[in-house]
Amino acid sequence: MTARKAAARSKRKGVTLAGIRKIALGLPGMEEGTSYGTPAWRVRKKLVARVHDSGTSLVVLTTIDEKELLMEARPRVYHTTPHYDGHGAVLVRLDEVAPGDLAHLLETVWRRSAPKKLRDELG
Repeated sequence: MTARKAAARSKRKGVTLAGIRKIALGLPGMEEGTSYGTPAWRVRKKLVARVHDSGTSLVVLTTIDEKELLMEARPRVYHTTPHYDGHGAVLVRLDEVAPGDLAHLLETVWRRSAPKKLRDELG
């Protein structure tokens, strides 16, 4: 069972750093490192997500359109700061997001960045 499928079974809200790691590292080719001194996850050196300096949110690199849709649909979960205004990066409140929702978002962003060979591994 993939980390995404396991996370999708959970209806609870809130994700810990360990939970983020489990979801992110369950995606082929995803590697953990740091970005601006916080834990970060990349695929083929392309940043997918990093823990925000606040420690309470995850910065996920998405498109501007997707960011706007997420924030409109679930403003308690998805938000931004002036620093990220105008950029394709959405902040995800870790205490509000359901693990399955975060898994879906990370996989979506990962699929845009991962090469076909890695995408084929996931199916």
